[in-house]
Amino acid sequence: MVADYIDEFIMFCAGLWMAGVGFGFFSDPSQARPGQQQAWWTNFGTHFKWMGPLLILIAIVLAIAAPS
Repeated sequence: MVADYIDEFIMFCAGLWMAGVGFGFFSDPSQARPGQQQAWWTNFGTHFKWMGPLLILIAIVLAIAAPS
């Protein structure tokens, strides 16, 4: 039974990480090296604010709709 929901669990965890980075709860990988933040990561990282919650929502919907 747990194996049936492993994909949704992975999506849920990835969504939590993305939302955490997007809203500033976790540091993004570019902050590990101060002064070398790349412009593409700054632009891409702001998208995590909406992509993280969307991925969480998709994982929940798929878990509910999954045939038991």
